[in-house]
Amino acid sequence: MRGSEREGGQYSTPDIGDRPRPWLRVIGSLAIFGFLIGLMFGDLFRPDALRLDRIEVRDAGLQLWFNEQPTPQSGEYDGAYVLRLRTLGREQQGQLQLNGRAVNWRLQRDGRDMQLTVIAARPLRGEWRADQVDGQWRLTVSLQEK
Repeated sequence: MRGSEREGGQYSTPDIGDRPRPWLRVIGSLAIFGFLIGLMFGDLFRPDALRLDRIEVRDAGLQLWFNEQPTPQSGEYDGAYVLRLRTLGREQQGQLQLNGRAVNWRLQRDGRDMQLTVIAARPLRGEWRADQVDGQWRLTVSLQEK
């Protein structure tokens, strides 16, 4: 075995080792692990999405039941009453009676929102009110003819 003296102007052992440096892999692995743990905790603590559970037909209006407090936007468009809600739910339609006349309502998806449209033979005016009942939120839509 030779010693470490110079041979031809160089040492017999190399100055820089060829063994891999794992620091980049270790830091990358820790970053990915931390990101995945953060996603998992974020999923656990995220609040429930607003969800429409059911619709009930009442005298001169509708009652919509939600799991969280709704924030609707309402308006009137060409005699129809329109209520927009950012919620999850399924499309539905039905009919109710207002002053002895038939009124049609339809809940349909409009992008990310759900849109409740109420149409009658005469122009309608509507009002909504949200109340908390037994841990659920009830949105009462009252309709009147103009």
